Amino acid sequence: MSLKDNLRVMIVDDMGVSRGLLVQAIEEMGIWKNQAENDGRAALNKLIADPVHLVLSDYNMPGMDGLELLRALRQHQATARIGFILVTGNPTPDLVAQGKALGLNNMIKKPFSTASMKQCIESVVGRL
Repeated sequence: MSLKDNLRVMIVDDMGVSRGLLVQAIEEMGIWKNQAENDGRAALNKLIADPVHLVLSDYNMPGMDGLELLRALRQHQATARIGFILVTGNPTPDLVAQGKALGLNNMIKKPFSTASMKQCIESVVGRL
């Protein structure tokens, strides 16, 4: 069985269209074990109870933004090693630095193509 057959991914984005585009991109890659959440806190609770291999999270969300979610994941033993890719329309140098300090694995700028998302994911988990 290949990596993409086993890879479990959670997509976290408060915007339905953005969530849909992320799901579509990873399904085009053949990654079918995915789930989506529209809220950072709900995602955190689910991930603590049932960790996945990789999180694709929007940065700008109400309540708990993508970096706050990353910080919280890194503080729990069960979720500390989950791969984390931040999805943002404005990857400023400060945002990149904050993410790296928290253990961010990669970042991708919106809008993205399926090919660029695949490259981004492969840099974290290996060849799909």
